[in-house]
Amino acid sequence: MALLEAGVQGLRVTASPTLRRRDIPAVGDWPSHVPPLLQRLYAARGIVSAEQADLKLAKLLAPQQLGGIDAAVDLLHAALRRDAHIVVVGDFDCDGATGTAVAVRGLRLLGARHVSYRVPHRIAHGYGLSPALVEEELAPIAPDLVITVDSGIACLPGVAAAKARGWQVLVTDHHLPGEELPAADAIVNPNLRGDGFPSKALAGVGVVFYLLLALRARLRERGELGAEADLSSLLDLVAVGTVADLVPLDDNNRLLVAAGLKRLREGRGQPGVLALAEVAQRRLPVLTATDIGFGIGPRINAAGRLEDMTLGIECLLTDDAERAMQLAKQLDAINAERRELQQQMVDDAEAAASALPLPEGGHDAYCLRDESWHPGVVGLVASKLKEKLHRPVIAFAPADAGSTTLRGSARSIPGVHVRDALADVDALHPGLILRYGGHAMAAGLSLDAAHFDAFRHAFEAAVARRLTDELRESELWSDGELAPQELNRPTAEALRLAGPWGQGFPEPLFDGEFEVRSWKVLAERHLKFELGMPGRLGPVNAIHFGGAALGAPPARVRLAFGLDLDDFRGRRDVQLLVRHWWAA
Repeated sequence: MALLEAGVQGLRVTASPTLRRRDIPAVGDWPSHVPPLLQRLYAARGIVSAEQADLKLAKLLAPQQLGGIDAAVDLLHAALRRDAHIVVVGDFDCDGATGTAVAVRGLRLLGARHVSYRVPHRIAHGYGLSPALVEEELAPIAPDLVITVDSGIACLPGVAAAKARGWQVLVTDHHLPGEELPAADAIVNPNLRGDGFPSKALAGVGVVFYLLLALRARLRERGELGAEADLSSLLDLVAVGTVADLVPLDDNNRLLVAAGLKRLREGRGQPGVLALAEVAQRRLPVLTATDIGFGIGPRINAAGRLEDMTLGIECLLTDDAERAMQLAKQLDAINAERRELQQQMVDDAEAAASALPLPEGGHDAYCLRDESWHPGVVGLVASKLKEKLHRPVIAFAPADAGSTTLRGSARSIPGVHVRDALADVDALHPGLILRYGGHAMAAGLSLDAAHFDAFRHAFEAAVARRLTDELRESELWSDGELAPQELNRPTAEALRLAGPWGQGFPEPLFDGEFEVRSWKVLAERHLKFELGMPGRLGPVNAIHFGGAALGAPPARVRLAFGLDLDDFRGRRDVQLLVRHWWAA
């Protein structure tokens, strides 16, 4: 195991999370076919009527509400009229890949004849539109117009390099801006200061989809070619990118995701998305946002983490089902490699950090680095440790072999805005961070390896200023108990199809007491239960992924769990997906 250098003096494993129950406001008027359980779940998430719950695309926020949209459409419309060479520059994550595919497919539908794309290589080019990408990938093809997707707002040197060559640049992004904006010809980003767009949660793929809607509206006004393009055919890609990027599912994002899921359930998705669902062994008729988040999204992401995201984008762009399946299988193999590497890195990090002495009171944040780690996987390591520690975590790896530059990926806990914490460090210690960007819950950064210790202290101090006693405690929020008669397939099916559930619109979680009739460890990590419940005939099956670390369960437990279908080997049953258990 490579030496782990950690900004901790020990691994503080938090105590069992506190179980809390959601407040249930008064339930409004609902039609009789909506089960009382769903009415209660919706009400707890702010939806109190059937009209509010109806996810019609007609309710989408208007594209014209986005700041900068008119200037962006002017730029694109002029490019279409002069038959310009448009190059889309994406990003190496799932949001960037789906956004690139939406941009390329959508522009072609709207009449663009010369559209290509380039995507940075994580190690060779770094993030977004960089000077290296301009020099190595874009200069040889000499675009007239460069469109960034899911990036660009922090790419000031890259935009400047592109403009210096005489190209026009249109930035579409959703990341939080810094103090200075890039010198682009137009910028569309709902998170720009002063932008009046009501939803700040659009993913990068959502921003570019909105741009296409606005461009089509312009074409319709003028009766031009492309005015009747069916942009709804892109909604499966929008759903995949939105869910995979873990942006909050506010009302507008839920509309987009629900529409994309509907197309996929009907088998009308892009060939690449359908193929990815198949290799992930997800059933299309009952596909959910969770299936995207844990099945489809990681296979696209794997290409950008370990290989070249071009492979993922090509899978999303091909119209040939056979070619799509071939690419999906390649992505599946890369994802298996990613899982193995990730587990090794997480195991190494936990073992090394656990061996360090624990200071009184623990730490408020953790910065970890290892010379053997892969820069494409450090975000997953940070995420896993953040869940275990319930503290903000940044994991660093060398930018490439022998490099003195570290690339870090940060993950945070609710209430601690990690991108703002990095901004504090940058303001108080200019030059310590080479570059950074991101969201409240996730961010990326680069720094010189020689500055690691100084950064570690500065970051922990920035987080400490934000932490309160309440934020330090881990919580699980339950929707209450299920009656014995509700632990059945109709309930599980209703819950599965009632979403989309996700960030900001949490998947239903219940709690209850059960008798542990038997249990066993699966694959050395997971716990499989057979449970008994008063008032219910027959046992209840349950599984707790990663639950073996908690040790042997007692004879009676209180579980926090989700309810899901269990169709393994043809059985038509239900199972509990355990999040945590406590001795009853």
